[in-house]
Amino acid sequence: MTTENLLVELFVEELPPKALKKLGDAFAHVLADSLKAQGLAASDAVVTAFASPRRLGAHVTHVSRKAADKAVQQKLMPVAVGLDASGHATPALLKKLQALGADVSDPVALVAALKRAPDGKAEALFFDSLVTGAGLDLGLQKALDEAIAKLPIPKVMSYQLETNCGMDNFLPGWTSVHFVRPAHGLVALHGSTVVPVKALGLTAGNSTQGHRFEARISPVVIGHADAYAATLGHDGAVIASFDERRFSIVTQLANAAEQLGPGYQVLMDDDLLSEVTGLVERPHVLVCSFEEEFLQVPQECLILTMKANQKYFPLIDAAGKLTHKFLVVSNINPADASAVIGGNERVVRPRLSDAKFFFDQDRKKTLASRVDGLDKVVYHNKLGSQGERISRVRAMAQAIGRQLGGDALAAQADLAAQLAKTDLVTDMVGEFPELQGIMGRYYALNDGLSAEVADAIEDHYKPRFAGDDLPRNPVGLVVALADKLETLVGMFGIGNLPTGDKDPFALRRHALGVIRMLVENDVPLSLGALVADAAPVFGDKITPANAALTDFIYDRMAGSLREQGYSAQEVDAVLALQPQRLGDVSKRLAAVRAFAALPEAPALAAANKRIGNILKKAGEVDAHVSLVLLQEPAEKALHAALQTVLPQAHSQFEAGDYTASLQTLAALRAPVDAFFDDVMVNAEQLDLRLNRQGLLKTLFVAMNRVADLSRLAA
Repeated sequence: MTTENLLVELFVEELPPKALKKLGDAFAHVLADSLKAQGLAASDAVVTAFASPRRLGAHVTHVSRKAADKAVQQKLMPVAVGLDASGHATPALLKKLQALGADVSDPVALVAALKRAPDGKAEALFFDSLVTGAGLDLGLQKALDEAIAKLPIPKVMSYQLETNCGMDNFLPGWTSVHFVRPAHGLVALHGSTVVPVKALGLTAGNSTQGHRFEARISPVVIGHADAYAATLGHDGAVIASFDERRFSIVTQLANAAEQLGPGYQVLMDDDLLSEVTGLVERPHVLVCSFEEEFLQVPQECLILTMKANQKYFPLIDAAGKLTHKFLVVSNINPADASAVIGGNERVVRPRLSDAKFFFDQDRKKTLASRVDGLDKVVYHNKLGSQGERISRVRAMAQAIGRQLGGDALAAQADLAAQLAKTDLVTDMVGEFPELQGIMGRYYALNDGLSAEVADAIEDHYKPRFAGDDLPRNPVGLVVALADKLETLVGMFGIGNLPTGDKDPFALRRHALGVIRMLVENDVPLSLGALVADAAPVFGDKITPANAALTDFIYDRMAGSLREQGYSAQEVDAVLALQPQRLGDVSKRLAAVRAFAALPEAPALAAANKRIGNILKKAGEVDAHVSLVLLQEPAEKALHAALQTVLPQAHSQFEAGDYTASLQTLAALRAPVDAFFDDVMVNAEQLDLRLNRQGLLKTLFVAMNRVADLSRLAA
């Protein structure tokens, strides 16, 4: 069957830049998937998405004008229902066949053509038919409607179209359209042929609009589906491909920095690049600058205002320090760019002046003088103000600091915790909330506080996201732990738990932060004790939910470990015991992995599971063995083996060598197998039964100190 490539473009007003990439990909792939499902496009058809500020497009290869006819077999009904005693068609069968489009004028021939096949307990009738393949006009209309309906639109707007109401004399009417932005053009080309589809009050043609100011021709006529990108680029001065525009921006930014001299580097994070790519149709990078006096302001403030407010790309030097030059991605390329450069420099200057003003004003007051202001900042209606929250964090920080470093660390942590949130009431953080903690560090240094305390004020928010740095010193670690535990314990205590994808207080992120700090710093503290000790500082504001919170933290840890490549069995085996020192978990996982590779592992894991079931049914069992009651050779041999193996395994466990401890226990496979082959555990004689259960309890406790080995059983 002859095929042609297909091009569809929807021309609209400026689309939301942050959502543009997602909109373009969704439009192209939903459209293509629908065509494939209808048999109009090959399953291996290549789909190319186009997305610029004013258009969404899709190019699909090997699209047929008409889908192939398809043989379809449909189940009708049981034979007993469809045929009477004489084998003739019943009225029910004829009605069903007629509804399917079959010719029922010759019922005898029709019945003869039906197929019979078992269907469960009964035999059923099946009808074979040939379904005519969809035509491209209707098929593309269906695909286009579906692609528009399924767009992940962040916010829908409504607008009106003037229409003919259909009367003999033209009378204007109005049709409401709901879409992300008003649409003004539709292109649909199968090769060079226009496909007459409609959408959003538009009828497809072969022309579109190019760049608002730099297009060579208007409108831009697309002669062939395969010529879309090239024609739009040449005649319309538009790079239709989102990825190509982004690559052009990255290349131009790097070249501009290189031309400025050695050491210049561009700060171009992915989110800003994608947003700027969604703002321009043909990017052109220009070099701008601002007065060097603004560099007295912390560079984080300047960088944030340039990126967030102006969509500029700051330049840093080889030492990582901000320079007074920055890069702008313009949507026009005039012969003389001085007016564009000057305009951008004038625009950024008031922003930087505001930042300098805030910084100068904030430094006139110490952080300590701002502590009382936190009493006026609401944290949560059930948990009080930020001032009350800081009191709780201070108490937790003192307790944790004293355990980890004595009174000296406790005092530093207390001071850092007291001042940690004070920058929330500064002008700079009021304008740029993203700078909380960062500005606190600058203001603490300005107040003459130690670097340890200043760093802790910034670091107590860390880790803020996956892969973020941990606090850089013990003071920051202590305050960060206290801060995150206060949030977790408080929110669980008032029942404010995350549900589905909703987690307004970022409890999942806080839990992962606690885990990372305890694990990566190998903090010698018990998780259960940390949670339990935190609850009393809330007084009667909460109902402690310590068990639920620790389960939540272990659940987050399980997910994180699986993402790191550990198997579900390995993770379940270790975390089933809820080890209190989280820094040990990686060593336990390594030990379990090494044990699972031993030839003795499957048998011992199965035996461990069996022992667990026996003890569960037995209820409370004392791990005590009487030598007098050991009668069978196999139980004597197992007891003797335990006396030999357990001291060594215990010593290795206490030394933290979990791998060696489990490998030592592997020597018990033979006596354990012999025990279950030759000994009746649940003997009728009570004292024998209890003694054998005690022997198994001794074995069970020893085998499951590192991990619950029964979780490794197949």
